[in-house]
Amino acid sequence: MSDAIKHECGIALLRLLKPLDFYKEKYGTAFYGIEKMYLLMEKQHNRGQDGAGLASIKLDVDPGERYISRIRSNDAQPIQDIFAQINGRINEELESHPEYNTAELQKQHIPYIGELFLGHVRYGTFGKNSIESVHPFLRQNNWMHRNLIVAGNFNMTNVKELFQSLVELGQHPKEMADTVTVMEKIGHFLDEDVTEIYQQCKEKGLSKREASQVIMEQLDVAKILRKASKNWDGGYAMAGLLGHGDSFVFRDPAGIRPAYYYADDEIAVVASERPVIQTVFNVPFEKVKELDPGKAIIVKKNGSISLEEIIPATEKKACSFERIYFSRGSDAEIYQERKELGKLILPAVLEAIDNDTDNSVFSFIPNTAETSFYGMVEAAQDFLNQRKNKYILDNRKTLTKEKLEEILSVKIRTEKIAIKDAKLRTFITEDSSRDSLVAHVYDVTYGVIKPTDNLVIIDDSIVRGTTLKKSIIKMMDRLSPKKIVVVSSAPQIRYPDCYGIDMAKLEGLIAFKATLALLKERNLYHIVDEVYEKSKKQELFEDKEVVNYVKELYAPFSDQEISDKISEMLTSKSVNAQVKIIFQNVENLHKACPKNLGDWYFTGNYPTFGGNRVVNRAFLNFYEGNDARAY
Repeated sequence: MSDAIKHECGIALLRLLKPLDFYKEKYGTAFYGIEKMYLLMEKQHNRGQDGAGLASIKLDVDPGERYISRIRSNDAQPIQDIFAQINGRINEELESHPEYNTAELQKQHIPYIGELFLGHVRYGTFGKNSIESVHPFLRQNNWMHRNLIVAGNFNMTNVKELFQSLVELGQHPKEMADTVTVMEKIGHFLDEDVTEIYQQCKEKGLSKREASQVIMEQLDVAKILRKASKNWDGGYAMAGLLGHGDSFVFRDPAGIRPAYYYADDEIAVVASERPVIQTVFNVPFEKVKELDPGKAIIVKKNGSISLEEIIPATEKKACSFERIYFSRGSDAEIYQERKELGKLILPAVLEAIDNDTDNSVFSFIPNTAETSFYGMVEAAQDFLNQRKNKYILDNRKTLTKEKLEEILSVKIRTEKIAIKDAKLRTFITEDSSRDSLVAHVYDVTYGVIKPTDNLVIIDDSIVRGTTLKKSIIKMMDRLSPKKIVVVSSAPQIRYPDCYGIDMAKLEGLIAFKATLALLKERNLYHIVDEVYEKSKKQELFEDKEVVNYVKELYAPFSDQEISDKISEMLTSKSVNAQVKIIFQNVENLHKACPKNLGDWYFTGNYPTFGGNRVVNRAFLNFYEGNDARAY
């Protein structure tokens, strides 16, 4: 994605199912869990680089011994920072106490040496990056069972309603943020369940210490999650640890946010991406399972693992942006899907270059578009081979050896055209000077493009178009091609996201800007006023009653008309080449990514009622000139 956009988060939960001395004997270290957590988090650094955090729990410790450890960082390299601190602390203890040479002693005296871990990597979708915003969050209590640690990949659309529900429960939340409200909601019902079991124990004449053991065994994590999540609206993969050793990961009922798990007799692990688990634990693709929407994987303190339905699943609308861009392309399915996106868009590319593959050079920008580039080039090669076959068959009676060799030697031309330079510091505040520097974000490869060539560049997606206009197209034009064709493997992004991607404002989207321009040009801007009146009337509606009237802005125009206007708007007057921008269509997106049909940012079809509320607020903010987020 050439436009910088913050998105997503990554989670990693690991439970060691054997005593620590097992790992020390088999793998040579009692630090096995920490080493694996480092890998699980580092291999998901693509999902968040604003902050990182790790929490660990030691099982079956004596009263007075520390059993919960947590560390968080918003350093420039947060994962490396937290593990450098952890390793420093471990080494310090080992140097000071060489007698800590058994797993039992290391667990007893050294922090982070435990059986249960929760890690998180974060992008701040709200622009805040204070240490207080970094997961995991900790809700502390002297009762072991009431301690709650929460981290997740999520955004809730109805934070105000969730906050108010906590107030009605008698709580006084410290902040109106979805992380706080979610944790406190789970914590409330955790407290309630602990109290209920304790009262039952008390009636049976058990002591408080005896009751503590019963509470550990009888706490119903699934019941707690069912009560806590009753009014949640959003996309989430929510992970939690209870102080005594229960743990869970819970996925939203539409499967918007991803979660995968693997378990054997040594470990249970959950992460946001499948290949991360495959790589870290060397397990095959088919052994790593996707957590079903609406379900939670629950690991009890005794090591038993269960899958529980928390909320009945709705129609699965897993985020397609995960497949297009966010998730690591090393996933076997995602790799093939990205190639398919490139293949499926080739017909539109051929139309744009008049089928002239001989005088066209294909490339990609940025590097994350490389896989879809391979798919596009494979499809182009198939097209060329068909053309060769037809010529040979049509001229087989007169074909000479020299002509045959000439035909067979023709290939699709591919080049590494753009190379992203080191980050340039835009230290000059004057807009024109800053734009001049931005134009040099990419270097280009000179000498491979002829003035008669079409230059075809594929990108993952085009969100705002800023980098395209200020940098990429200008740099490509320096090569003096006849035509520049910019290809987006994703459809036009027309609507805000509200489930974890930092796209909260309509006016930042180039497709929205282009549509407004078309409405003005064709004397249809009254539609904007009409949509505002309809949207304004919905402000006090319940979420389930809200309609996405923003769709009516796009209705008068074809996809091609909007694409052509985007091309015009992103082409500076100084550019000499003809510029055409092509977008994937939604039908082909679904063909390429059949298991991830979430497409609300392209279609406006939100998988939860809260999504319609968000787009309604986003449009009102735009119309009224409020520079505010829609959720």
